[in-house]
Amino acid sequence: MSIRTDLAVEAKEVYEKENSRKIQGVEVSNSNKGKIKITNVKVVTEEGAKAMGKPKGTYITIDMPRLIHYDIDAMDDVSEVLGEELSKLVNLEDSMTALVVGLGNWNITPDALGPKVVSKIMITRHLKELVPDSIDERIRPVCALAPGVLGITGMETSEIIKGVVDKIKPNLIICIDALASRKMERVNSTIQIGTTGISPGSGVGNRRMEISERTLGIPVIAVGVPTVVDAATMANDTIDMVIDQMINSAKQGGDFYNMLKTMDKNDKQSMIKEILDPYVGNLMVTPKEVDMVIDSISKIIANGINISLQPALGREDIDRFLQ
Repeated sequence: MSIRTDLAVEAKEVYEKENSRKIQGVEVSNSNKGKIKITNVKVVTEEGAKAMGKPKGTYITIDMPRLIHYDIDAMDDVSEVLGEELSKLVNLEDSMTALVVGLGNWNITPDALGPKVVSKIMITRHLKELVPDSIDERIRPVCALAPGVLGITGMETSEIIKGVVDKIKPNLIICIDALASRKMERVNSTIQIGTTGISPGSGVGNRRMEISERTLGIPVIAVGVPTVVDAATMANDTIDMVIDQMINSAKQGGDFYNMLKTMDKNDKQSMIKEILDPYVGNLMVTPKEVDMVIDSISKIIANGINISLQPALGREDIDRFLQ
């Protein structure tokens, strides 16, 4: 049973735990800005990409403080950090156009992050074209799209985006999507920025056509937050903790101790999936307060994107524009 995660930092942790060694071809650096931890994972070789299961590129993980959704100041701090990290990747002149794409199904709360972010983006492309004399020349043209999902539109998301890109010819795409994590503590508390594009639905086993520079011909920055975790993974981790506790409590050298030590974890994972499938199928789990959490995270991400795409404006100017 493969461990489902969209997070590069988790893929690295899983590999190193299973192989008891560092991944070759992967560079990792850590930094902190106040209570916010930033982890930069760079996959620089094909060997590293194969081990990680991720394309070569940069993956920046921002760990948000606990209880951030109840603290407006903390939300603003994360938005500022996100804006700073995105600004390092946004290589645009003031006249160049950015397209923001909100992936996901707006009818399903854990998957509605992308469309909710798009609703809070500072949209300016039409103003730059229709009333250029009435808008600050420093403002960059930005447009946005929430294309929905295949089950609603009958079209692949990448097909819709490709059609828009061919028509308006943006210079950069920023995609926002809900991700899947393998650890409950990272759900709704981690933001990942990637330079390699995205495959919508891959975290929940529903991989769609890739959205990347390779398929669209322009740079694609992916911003995602894990909003769900696989139930089988949760069960597996819980059983591992129980087994470890039982090993620590069992008499060393005894039959029960030896049985626990020799238990094959791969067999255990397969058994968990076989047991769960008839009852719950492909079950993904999300916290009960997901409605409130998605609203606050969408504000954090939208503010961060607005800061990165409109460097000439301050937060007050951006907020005034959106009112």
